[in-house]
Amino acid sequence: MMSSVSAATVGEESERRESGVIAGVPYSVAVAALLAIVALALAIAAVAMYLRDRPPGNSSAEAGFARDMETHHAQAVLMALKIRDRTEDPALRSLATDIILTQQAQIGQLNGWLEAWGASLAGDDEPMAWMGHDGPMPGMASQEALNQLDSLPTPEAEILFLQLMIRHHEGALPMAEAILERSDRKEVRLFAEGVIRTQSLEIERMREMLAERGVTYDGSTEQQPHH
Repeated sequence: MMSSVSAATVGEESERRESGVIAGVPYSVAVAALLAIVALALAIAAVAMYLRDRPPGNSSAEAGFARDMETHHAQAVLMALKIRDRTEDPALRSLATDIILTQQAQIGQLNGWLEAWGASLAGDDEPMAWMGHDGPMPGMASQEALNQLDSLPTPEAEILFLQLMIRHHEGALPMAEAILERSDRKEVRLFAEGVIRTQSLEIERMREMLAERGVTYDGSTEQQPHH
């Protein structure tokens, strides 16, 4: 009895295949449905890859970050050049040289991104607009302070430089943190993480240099005697 039922079942299945039917669905319909599912999956994957690899737009957070960080870095390089040419302190000269070389190279990287993305170097948005801010760029030194780096006696200029650069670095950190919240591009995230890591270490180094000069830093650029 079992054998006759099995034979009948096999026979029915053979008849379905020969008639072009699978599980009650015509074979051509089943194949078309399968191909449609595969095509949809490939389309979704293609869109995901396009969105991931599409360059940031001219008004994107990434482009705004690149422009503002380039401006920020340019002033750091300028300040470091001023003190490197005046100081007799090997440690301070070494720090200034590190800042010059590192941030000048990063300026080239930032400008290279903008060119590769097809974004303008200047942009149409106000500085810091990509962060939702409309105020001045954080940590930037005034022209008066820059002039004092040239005019003050060297020991006082060294102290002013350290105070200005600490504040300058402290201004760069929230910019780097902000782009980490807004971008998933690998190169941008690696850059921002490097800024946070390097400049945090340099802030500690500069605070130690101020302490060696008997000065503490409280966020201003006025010399505070160290007790």
